[in-house]
Amino acid sequence: MFTGIVTDMGEIQALHQAGDLTARIGTSYDTSGIDIGASIACDGVCLTVVSMGAGWFEVQISAETVSKTNLGSWTEGRRINLERALKVGDELGGHIVSGHVDGLAELIGIAPDGDSTRLTLRAPRELARFIAPKGSVTLNGTSLTVNEVDDCTFGINVIPHTQEVTTWGQSKVGDDINLEIDTLARYVARLAEMS
Repeated sequence: MFTGIVTDMGEIQALHQAGDLTARIGTSYDTSGIDIGASIACDGVCLTVVSMGAGWFEVQISAETVSKTNLGSWTEGRRINLERALKVGDELGGHIVSGHVDGLAELIGIAPDGDSTRLTLRAPRELARFIAPKGSVTLNGTSLTVNEVDDCTFGINVIPHTQEVTTWGQSKVGDDINLEIDTLARYVARLAEMS
């Protein structure tokens, strides 16, 4: 489990396709404190560490994960949002995030809004029904609050601090964004279907 509070920006150092896709990710994490088999959210996708060295770790990515996320567009040198898994007693600063991406949202608008940046995204219709104003959503591993929803589009604001410590400062219109809907919204919708 994760919180959607990004704690490092990693960099894709190498990609190798042989069966599954293997990615080597540069990090400022102290890798001596990471175990083989640990889970790290990489742009919001929960991936398993399979090897590591000083300043880097490697993950294997299945074809299923590549097909459901933006990881297939990763290239060497790309920056990605990282978050280590929660430990018992950690502060829950964002919201409960599983790292299981539901689909891709398209970034369709970027505009200044005071010191912040207003982003407009389009979600797939089957996921849009789970997104609510003032609810939480996870985008590329970042816990964000939804401002407004209009059919399949929704807006969020990114404050300057978030732009500096995540990849949001590098985003551009047309980007595919990993979208994880709030777990609570999923269960409420399922209960409503059963009524």
